[in-house]
Amino acid sequence: MKSRVLVIDDEAAIRDAMRMILEYEGYDTLLAATGPEGLTLVEREAPDLVFLDIKMPGMDGLEVLDRIKAVSDTLPVVMISGHATVSTAVDATKRGASDFIEKPLSSERVLVTVRKALEWRDLRRENLAFRRATDSRYEMVGDSDAMQAVRRAVARAAPTNATVLILGESGVGKELVARAIHRNSQRSRERFVQVNCAAIPEELIESELFGHEKGSFTGATEKQVGKFEQADRGTIFLDEVGDMSARTQAKVLRVLQEGEVERIGSSRTLKVDVRVIAATNRDLEAEIAKGTFREDLYFRLSVVPIEVPPLRERREDIGPLVKHFTEAVCRENNFRARRFTDEALDVMRQHRWRGNVRELKNSIERLLIMAPSETIAAEDVRGVLRAEPAETLGGSREHPETLREFKESVERAFLVEKLRENAWNISKTAEVIGTPRSNLYKKLEQYGISQEQDS
Repeated sequence: MKSRVLVIDDEAAIRDAMRMILEYEGYDTLLAATGPEGLTLVEREAPDLVFLDIKMPGMDGLEVLDRIKAVSDTLPVVMISGHATVSTAVDATKRGASDFIEKPLSSERVLVTVRKALEWRDLRRENLAFRRATDSRYEMVGDSDAMQAVRRAVARAAPTNATVLILGESGVGKELVARAIHRNSQRSRERFVQVNCAAIPEELIESELFGHEKGSFTGATEKQVGKFEQADRGTIFLDEVGDMSARTQAKVLRVLQEGEVERIGSSRTLKVDVRVIAATNRDLEAEIAKGTFREDLYFRLSVVPIEVPPLRERREDIGPLVKHFTEAVCRENNFRARRFTDEALDVMRQHRWRGNVRELKNSIERLLIMAPSETIAAEDVRGVLRAEPAETLGGSREHPETLREFKESVERAFLVEKLRENAWNISKTAEVIGTPRSNLYKKLEQYGISQEQDS
C-alpha cells in the first residue's frame, strides 16, 4: 500500500513541486493551502506523513503542529521554511516535529526526509504497541475494596517524588504496584530499573547497585555501571529490600540522603537523580528490633507505605484475574478462547492461594495447557489444586496420597523448622542448610512458606 503524504504550504509553486517529486516516487499526495484545510485533511484522510510550512497567513505552522500532535503523537511532521533560524528549529522539535528542512527543496533532500520520517513513524508505532503490551502485562486487575484502596494510594503517590515502600506477601503483585507508580509519574518516559535484592549474592549486590571500576576486585575485568546510575532521572525498584546486608543498607541510605553513588574501586562520587521504590514481604519493624535492618533507612524508605492485601482477603478479584490471565495465556500461546465454568471459579475462590496472584497465574497456565476441552470444569481445577501444597496454615498434608506429596510435605516441614531455628533469617538459613539463597527463595515460593503463616 502506498504511503500518503500531506503537504501544507501557502505557496502554490511549493505544493506543485512537492507533488511532482512525491508522485514520481510512487507516494500518494494530498495538498492544502492553509492550516485549517490541512487539519481537515489530517482528520479525514489519515496521512502517513505531513510536510508543514512554518510561515503561513492566518494559522501559522507551529500552531498547526500543536493541533496535529494533540490528535496523533505518532504522525511524523516535517517543518519546512524559507528563512529558518536555529531557535525556530529547536522550538518546532520541542513541539514534536520529526525533522526540519529549508527551502528551496531539492528532490534528493525531500525523498531522504520522507524515508527517515516514515521509519520514525514505524518506530514510534512499534514503541507504542510495545508500551501498551507491557502495560497490559503489568496491569493491576481487580475491583475489590482492597484493590481500590491500593489504586487510590498509587494515584496519590505517583505524581510526587516521594520514596514508596510496598508491603505484602510473596506473589501479591508488589512489582505491579511499583510499575503503576512509575507509569503514572513525571518520570514515566525514563527507565524503570528493577533489582531483586534477595536473588543477588551478597558479595555481588554492591557492584550490581553501585557499579565498579575495572580491576577493582578479582573478576572485575570491565567497568560496570550500577543500577542506580542506569536509573538516573528514572525509577529504581528495590524488591525484597529487607534482605540487604548492613553495609549495603548504609550505601543505599547515602543515595537517598545525598543523591550520590560511588563505584567500587573509585574515589569519585557521581550525582544521580533517582526515585526509589522499595518492596518487602518481611516485617521491617521486627527486623529493626532484631538489629538486622537500619531504622533510619526504614524511615527514608517508608515515606509513603502501601500495603498490598493477599488474594485470600480479596476473593472477589479471583474471577477478573482468571479472565485476565486466561486471555493473556491464550494470546501468547495461540490457543483458542477458553472459559472456566461457574463451578470451576467457585472452587478457585475457595482455595487459600498461599502463593497469591503468582500461584493463581501458574495454576491457570497449567490448566489451559493440560485441560482436555475448551471449557475448564471444576474437576479440572481440583486436579491441579490437589497437586499444589496443602491449604492448611502449616501447609503439610496429614495423609499424603503420592510419593511426590510425601516428599514435598517433608521438605516443606524441614524448611519451616530451619527458618524458625534461624529467626527467619533467609541468608543464615540458606547457609545452614547448604543451598544458595536464591534457591531457598524459590522453595519458599513453591511451598507458600511465609513468616506470617508459619511462625
